[in-house]
Amino acid sequence: MPATRLPLVVGLFLVAVTATWAADPPKKVAPERLKLWDGHAPNGDGTFEKAEAWVTVHKPEKPNGAAAVICPGGGYGGLATGAEGHGIAAWLNGHGVTGVVLEYRLPKGRPFVPLLDAQRAIRTVRVHAKAWGLDPAKVGVVGFSAGGHLASTAGTHFDAGDPDATDPAARQSCRPDFMVLVYPVITMGTTTHGGSRSNLLGAKPDAKLVTLFSNELQVTDRTPPAFLAHALNDRAVVPENSKAFADALLAHKVPAKYLELPSGGHGLDGYKGPMWDAWQAQSMAWLGEMKFVPKAEGAK
Repeated sequence: MPATRLPLVVGLFLVAVTATWAADPPKKVAPERLKLWDGHAPNGDGTFEKAEAWVTVHKPEKPNGAAAVICPGGGYGGLATGAEGHGIAAWLNGHGVTGVVLEYRLPKGRPFVPLLDAQRAIRTVRVHAKAWGLDPAKVGVVGFSAGGHLASTAGTHFDAGDPDATDPAARQSCRPDFMVLVYPVITMGTTTHGGSRSNLLGAKPDAKLVTLFSNELQVTDRTPPAFLAHALNDRAVVPENSKAFADALLAHKVPAKYLELPSGGHGLDGYKGPMWDAWQAQSMAWLGEMKFVPKAEGAK
């Protein structure tokens, strides 16, 4: 079943909204930085390390109940927490969505480490849902490049939590309710981004790990719905990554929309301009259609 492709539409309404915010910007709520593991972080093989992952919680003035854990890119060798992290949180806040920027541990060949951090971040949001004015059934992930791989891994590798755990967060599900994936790495196969794969799986990965972390092969009917955007001229992470994932979702009857952008390359012209505006406008509209945000927010 072919992936749904959306036409590129960048309305003048974006200019009007930007002008309105410039004249009367939303009030800012001071962000809150939380550690996830209290210095005792699991590696996924039964061992632990004295390390930490962090989330920075950006709360809108008037939360609408939705939240997104934001996974910045960086090839699994660094973290682009600026435009692909805190900048995205500010955009989400403008639509009433709580943005949670994840500073995940870099894998260095330990493939389960970033996933454990992302899962913990989702659980942490849900355990704080009431205090933060959130609906625990509207907690999604947003990811870019290698962070898109992490976000899609969270969407294909999850559990319902441990009801007998003494830790309140561990009792929560780590399944995201939606995914927004922008120029994501998806596969660890032949069309992957080589640097991301080496950093995640090591120089000579086992074939079973390659399959396990090729997320287009891990889709089921329980995988959450996704919006994907990718420039057709992206040479760093080829758009076949997004197409394969969207096709797999639709084959399993999971709602998915794939926005093919005609230009912009990797990073979409440096996180600005019509290609960048397009995925933001259309992903928010999609979130409105899917009822994760009020339709009024998606229509802005």
